[in-house]
Amino acid sequence: MLANKEGQAIPSVTFHTQQNNQWVDISSDELFAGKKVILFALPGAFTPTCSTTHLPRYNELAPVFAKEGIDSIICLSVNDTFVMNAWQADQGAENIRFIPDGSGEFSRGMDMLVNKETLGFGDRSWRYSMLVVDGVIEKQFIEPDLPGDPFQVSDADTMLDYINPNAEQPKRVSILTKPGCPHCTRAKKLLTEKGFNYEEVELGSNGISYSSLTAISGRGTTPQVFIDGQLIGGADELENYFNK
Repeated sequence: MLANKEGQAIPSVTFHTQQNNQWVDISSDELFAGKKVILFALPGAFTPTCSTTHLPRYNELAPVFAKEGIDSIICLSVNDTFVMNAWQADQGAENIRFIPDGSGEFSRGMDMLVNKETLGFGDRSWRYSMLVVDGVIEKQFIEPDLPGDPFQVSDADTMLDYINPNAEQPKRVSILTKPGCPHCTRAKKLLTEKGFNYEEVELGSNGISYSSLTAISGRGTTPQVFIDGQLIGGADELENYFNK
């Protein structure tokens, strides 16, 4: 169990997927042959670590991986195709290919199928990531065999550091907005024009209030833009930031 398989071929299996309400079978060869692919596997769709950290960061860094010659990034979980499709839609992870290992055949072939009955899951994949070149595992990062769901080495940044530790990473941008705010629209348009992806936090949704706005930014107006943790300010200040 949890054996490193670097230098070995990935398991040859067929994945049963639903695409546009049609059953489509996808083979391992279709996913990996002649390609440079990152695969990260996780215990379950919609679970906290997977949804808040593991998947989003791979999606965020996908353009950087593409510049390093990666053809695709695959997220694999022992879930059925309907759950994986719903999770992809919920996450908006357009840069990631979601593959359902519904029967656990691939995970079993990787010696990564573990029992998670204590969490009510049954058999699921252990958390790991790997770089696969033309169907052969070049590098594999396996989470330590510890109780629970450790998340220490299978993250996107660890993989990028292996591929190219000097790769330029995108800036992390967050913008606090409110509905109907024209300055918020202007700031978002400016960020898009400059090629910046951003996380939008809208007041009035998910318990985010004006008190939250003040607590986070120290200001009472929207938008408030943060770039790499630095408060830039509103739309005018964002425009000045880019002009510099």
